[in-house]
Amino acid sequence: MRKRTLVFVVMFLLLQLAACGDTRGDGLPLVYSHSMELSYAAGFSVDYYEGGYVLATVDGCGCFLLVPQGEEVPGDMPKDVAVLHRPVSNIYLAASAAMDMFVSIGALDQIRFSSLKQEAWHIREAKEAMAQGEILYAGKYAAPDYERILAEGCGLAIENTMVSHTPQVKEQLEGFGIPVLVDYSSYEKEPLGRMEWVRLYGVLTGEEEAAEAAFAAEQSAFEAVGEAAGREKGTQKGSTVAFFYITKDGAANVRRPSDYLPKMIEYAGGVYCFQDLEEGEKGASSVALQMEEFYAAAKEADYLVYNSAVDGELTSVEDLLGKSPLLRNCKAVREGNVFCTTKDLYQSSMALGTIAHDFHEMLTGREENLTYLYRLQKAGE
Repeated sequence: MRKRTLVFVVMFLLLQLAACGDTRGDGLPLVYSHSMELSYAAGFSVDYYEGGYVLATVDGCGCFLLVPQGEEVPGDMPKDVAVLHRPVSNIYLAASAAMDMFVSIGALDQIRFSSLKQEAWHIREAKEAMAQGEILYAGKYAAPDYERILAEGCGLAIENTMVSHTPQVKEQLEGFGIPVLVDYSSYEKEPLGRMEWVRLYGVLTGEEEAAEAAFAAEQSAFEAVGEAAGREKGTQKGSTVAFFYITKDGAANVRRPSDYLPKMIEYAGGVYCFQDLEEGEKGASSVALQMEEFYAAAKEADYLVYNSAVDGELTSVEDLLGKSPLLRNCKAVREGNVFCTTKDLYQSSMALGTIAHDFHEMLTGREENLTYLYRLQKAGE
C-alpha cells in the first residue's frame, strides 16, 4: 500500500511540474507542500511550496510564481514562469467581472488601473475609487494606455478573454515586463466555478482568508436556494423561463443552455426555454435568434426575463413591445409575468447566491426582496 501511495504522489508531482516546466530544477530551492483543494473551478490551480512560495497555474494562460515579501526569486527559473512579488499591487484590471471579487476580499486598493471609465462601473466601491483618483482609467482592453501603465509601475495586467482577439496587446504588455493573467472564469461550466476564482485573487493579493470566507458565504446562499427548489420539485411543476434581449438588428439574443444564467434558473427551480440550442465555440455563451424562432420557443413561457446589460433597463411592458410587437401574444406578457435584470447584474460576480435567490423568489411569486430582478409595469400602470 505504501509503495502504491508513493507512486501516486510521484506521478501527481510530475503532472504538476509538466504544466509549467520543472520549477525544482538545479539550484531551485522549492519544496512542494500541498495544493489548493478546489470545489468547482477547473480553470486554475494553486500549489504551495515551503517558504511561502506559491505557484498559480491558469489554463490557457500560463504559470505565475508568487514570491513572499522580502524573499528572493529562486535561481534557474524557467522562462515561461512569470514572477510576481506578493502582495501584487498596481494592477491593471481589464476583466470587469473580477472587480467585485477584489471588493469582496478588501483588496480594491491593489488595483490602480481600470479598462472601464468611472461611469461604466455599477459597483459603488469601484466608482468611488475612480472618482477619488485611487483607480485611474488606462484605456480599453484592446488599446491600453501603455505610457500611464508603465509610469506607475504596473505589477500585473488581468485581462478578459476578449484579449485573444487582440493578441498584440498581451505581447506588448509582456514585452514591457508586465505579467498578463487572463481571467477565464466565464469558461467555467458551473456557476460556483466562476465565483471560486475569488480564491485565486485571494492568493495574488495575500487575502486568502478573506477570499475563503467570501466564497463560503455565497456558496451557502447558493446551496440554500437549491435545497429549497429541490423540496418544491415534488409538489409543483417547474415554470418555464425565457432569458433574452433584443439586438439593434431586431433579433433575440439568448444564452446557451450551458451558460451560468440558464443553469442558475434551473437551479432555482425553473425550466429554461432554450434547452435544445446547440453549443457554440468555446466561450460563445449566447446566440442570436430571429424573432420568429424565438417566439416559437418562448410564446408559452411562464416568465420572460429581459437582460438589460446591453441596452439598459426597461420600465414597462410597453418598452419591451416597442422593441418587438410580436411579443404581445406571449403568455408571460398576457399574464404580466415580465421581468428585467438590473444593470449591475453582470458586474456582481460575487452575488451568485443572491441572483439565484432572486430567480427562486420570482418563480414562487415572492417579490418583496428582489435585488437583481424587477417586474415590468403593465400597460396603463
